[in-house]
Amino acid sequence: MIGDQAAPASGDGAGRAGVLLDAGALTRCRRRVHLDHDPSAAGAVRALPDPALEQRRADASEHRERIGAALAEAAGGSWHPVEVPGPAGARAARTAELVAEGAPLIWDAVLPLDRGAGRRGSADLLVRLPGGGYVPLLVVRRRITDPGEGARTTAVTDPFPQRARTDPDRKVRSSPRDLLALAQLTRMLEAAGWAPSGHGPPVGGVIGMDADVVVWHDLAAGHWPGGRGTMAEYDARFADRRAVAEAAAAGRPALAQPSRITECRRCPWWPTCEAELEAADDVSIVAHGETGRLLRTAGVGTVAALAELDPAGPVPPELPVPLPGPPFADLVALARARGQGRSVVRRSESVPVPRADVEVDVDMESFGESGAYLWGALLTHPGGRREGDAEPGYRAFATWEPLPTSDEGRSFAEFWTWLTGVRDATRASGRTFAAYCYNEQAENRWMLGSAARFAGAPGMPSTVQVQAFIDDPGWVDLFAVVSRWFLCTHGKGLKKIAPAAGFAWRDPEAGGENSMRWYRDAVGMDGGEPDATQRERLLDYNADDVAATHALREWMSSDRVREVPLVTEL
Repeated sequence: MIGDQAAPASGDGAGRAGVLLDAGALTRCRRRVHLDHDPSAAGAVRALPDPALEQRRADASEHRERIGAALAEAAGGSWHPVEVPGPAGARAARTAELVAEGAPLIWDAVLPLDRGAGRRGSADLLVRLPGGGYVPLLVVRRRITDPGEGARTTAVTDPFPQRARTDPDRKVRSSPRDLLALAQLTRMLEAAGWAPSGHGPPVGGVIGMDADVVVWHDLAAGHWPGGRGTMAEYDARFADRRAVAEAAAAGRPALAQPSRITECRRCPWWPTCEAELEAADDVSIVAHGETGRLLRTAGVGTVAALAELDPAGPVPPELPVPLPGPPFADLVALARARGQGRSVVRRSESVPVPRADVEVDVDMESFGESGAYLWGALLTHPGGRREGDAEPGYRAFATWEPLPTSDEGRSFAEFWTWLTGVRDATRASGRTFAAYCYNEQAENRWMLGSAARFAGAPGMPSTVQVQAFIDDPGWVDLFAVVSRWFLCTHGKGLKKIAPAAGFAWRDPEAGGENSMRWYRDAVGMDGGEPDATQRERLLDYNADDVAATHALREWMSSDRVREVPLVTEL
């Protein structure tokens, strides 16, 4: 959810409602901030806890502990962990003692509450600069750089910004969340009188998933729209979110109304907001994000009102041309389809799908950013099987060593050798070959990443070979085919579109998020014995995924697809 109207910054009323915001509020939608602080929402319906999110939090905590242990060993006497059990207030008091002592590195620091401004926060590490004053450092479990150059880095074991150098091998991967969190901690350090003075622009550091460097960010640099620096962007966002939260806490009229955005998928408040949006027939049910806001501003506030517009006619003059997101005609068609209870409609009489004599459906399973542990492939011979052809059916190329592991390279190399062997043999016999996936971004990323990370391993292709495979017309993304020839009112994910082709997964809990939990059990990641049952469950799930893309392709190539109405028939 995201509020439609911008909230003014509150003035002398700041803090009167007892609101204290952490940095997370700055990247959450405004409606969620409202509900988080609205006492009347305490009994509202919320989504069940997301097990995958809980796992990611646990993984992040373990990652942070590992980094802390490594830093402690390297820093020796410079290292001062807070290490005070109990409430945050006790940890904040101990942090203040260490600051007063001039400790060079303070781990697990809790900053004093900034009640006047309504801020709270903690830093994984406070780093003291020469001459006094501290800068914040975060430890996160995600990648913070990409190949390139220009990032300002130091070694993880040397986390002092004055020693940073321009890195010839890394460029910064944009992360608004990290920048805004560093800005919040910087403002809190200033309020406590702990910030450095006379050291140039404010800076903050981040250690990422690879834990190979500290990336240092200039928080005054103009990385934001309009050339704004991070501190300026932070101040504007914080004032807005504080006003939203204070209005909610005080029972004043809400400064943010529900509207559907991407974040809704994982928001605990989605059941509450969804009920409100459905009851109001809100246009954002079909036109998400900024598109919904623009339509509402133009007076098209409901799905029914959008459905009444002429898809071939002029766009309402109040709207920009083109609209962000789907074309205007598609939005109208989606509204009409939803009004008629249809999940899928066709754009054309027939649906062109690339087909071949020999076909392979591919699906990859990864565990967060840690690696890809399973490559599944379903081999079929639509043009007829010949003597010498590989056996048709499903194959799995997996590692069951907990990621990250070099055995991941072995499993990928075996998959690659088999896949390209089938391709080369097919083409050598004068037949056509095609491999299929659903939304190629993930597969492409992990194929290229595996080739780079495990370069030189037996059977490992080069990144050039992988890129040539990706660029070949024989590598077909069925998501792109669906996106071109269908409109889908409930999304275009494989779990949404495959049922239209008559396909159903065997496991009622099948899904990427649940597979993360199954994987932990399958490899004994939490210290238990590896669970063979969960391994079989993952293999079945992956086998169903490739069977789903096969069923989807067969359906799109058949006359059965004509049972789906055309856009022009709505």
